[in-house]
Amino acid sequence: MPLLRSVLSPGWPGPTASPDRVALLLHGFGSHEHDLPGLAAFLPRGLPWASLRAPLEMGYGAAAWFPLSTDGAMDVTAIRSAADAVWDWVEATLPDDVQVVPMGFSQGGLMALQLLRTRPERVVAPVVLAGFVHEGEEPADAALARTRPPVFWGRGDADPVIWPEAVARTARWIDAHTVATRHVYPGLGHAVHEEEMGDVRAFLAAQLA
Repeated sequence: MPLLRSVLSPGWPGPTASPDRVALLLHGFGSHEHDLPGLAAFLPRGLPWASLRAPLEMGYGAAAWFPLSTDGAMDVTAIRSAADAVWDWVEATLPDDVQVVPMGFSQGGLMALQLLRTRPERVVAPVVLAGFVHEGEEPADAALARTRPPVFWGRGDADPVIWPEAVARTARWIDAHTVATRHVYPGLGHAVHEEEMGDVRAFLAAQLA
């Protein structure tokens, strides 16, 4: 599989530079790699970022991390394949000692947690925006239940897209495996707004200090 397409932050580290951490921006279903760079203004100053394009092409410039089903079922094989594609990009692009700070919206939020659930030693301070988890077990879940890494989970209470069952499942998983900074924003639909991103900025400043 070819490497995922990406948009890189201005001043992306050259071959002689080696940042400790790099943010990964992971878009939602039906979007693309140019969608989330506008949120980079809320990242800690000087943190390089890469916005990745999901591997499932939908036509008309849109992409997805995995297919959707009308009954809410998720293709776990496709999710794991998408995570492998992200890790392939990381391994091909970043030195082995660089950690990633995944920030994802909707499906991208699931992917941020999927990266944590597969290689937690390379992931720090995931940010989940209107995201969720799938039902299956992942290789690092048992270790995460012991180590309880910090996670940001933000969502709107008027989100019509993420089913209540997915919200409840995600709450159970997060409570059992992480120390979460949780925010529910009144009136917010399937979106992000400036207040939420201000909370993300504060979370990342504290975790990456």
